[in-house]
Amino acid sequence: MARVLVGVKRVIDYAVKIRVKPDKMGVVTEGVKHSMNPFDEIAVEEAIRMKEKKVASEVIAVSCGPAQSQEVIRTALAMGVDKGIHVEVSGAEYETLQPIHVSKILAKIAQKENIDLIIVGKQAIDDDSNQTAQMTAAVLGWPQATFASKVEKGEKELTVTREIDGGLETIKCKIPAVISADLRLNEPRYATLPNIMKAKKKPITKMTPKDLGVDISPRIKIVSVEDPPTRQAGVILPDVDSLVAKLKEGGHIS
Repeated sequence: MARVLVGVKRVIDYAVKIRVKPDKMGVVTEGVKHSMNPFDEIAVEEAIRMKEKKVASEVIAVSCGPAQSQEVIRTALAMGVDKGIHVEVSGAEYETLQPIHVSKILAKIAQKENIDLIIVGKQAIDDDSNQTAQMTAAVLGWPQATFASKVEKGEKELTVTREIDGGLETIKCKIPAVISADLRLNEPRYATLPNIMKAKKKPITKMTPKDLGVDISPRIKIVSVEDPPTRQAGVILPDVDSLVAKLKEGGHIS
């Protein structure tokens, strides 16, 4: 049976209106509701279902971030994950933590824990990078099955249905592998009160990128963070001539 590692990220809740900081060097996070990245919830659910089907023997959730990241690990434990790993990254280092860093951390943990399968959300709703699964597979030299909407495990391989432009693609890949979960893979369960209580007793191992030998020096420099320009209101025009005149006026046609 497979040992499964699931990546979970703490992000600003999807229902919160994002506000840019006055200094334009980031977004306001203090006093703002956070939760588990929705695509990571789907990844956690898939891993738990594998355990319920006796396909997986153990499921481990890992999160990289400040002390508060333990909240999303506890949520994963309450959903049915066996144990958690918190890789603590805080302050300025967390501001510039990128998928390249996270993928190296996941790869090191996978090797350390003898992991057979890594499942992550296809992207995080805060930075929308959609890079971590692909980079982790590259670092480990493992096959990857991204944007999965269905996963079936065979003897030594996975059959994965992927959502691609214009339809669905079915691929087979050998294990060990990396999967990224798409929206239609499953519907995550709610954690029940008894399971939330049990989750408090499940172990969370703390470590740092340095413990894993991963350099998280910034590869990027934040120059400015700004709100998108306000969209102008539309105008209803009576006829084609008025439309042409308006386009000329705006310099869109000559």
